[in-house]
Amino acid sequence: MDEKILMVLRQKIREQLNNITDNIAGGSAKDFGEYRYMCGAIHGLALAERELLDMVEVLKRNDN
Repeated sequence: MDEKILMVLRQKIREQLNNITDNIAGGSAKDFGEYRYMCGAIHGLALAERELLDMVEVLKRNDN
């Protein structure tokens, strides 16, 4: 898979992370359940971003 494609996907993930984080910081969660849901989304997106970055590193190593 092309590294550029992965970086576009990473940017999309980062945008979602920032949006949810901004919403939490702005107090948009209606209740504790929604707050927990948003925190879970952040956790999942952060894990996905980390996996993507690891994959990019593997691709870079394999190209050399």
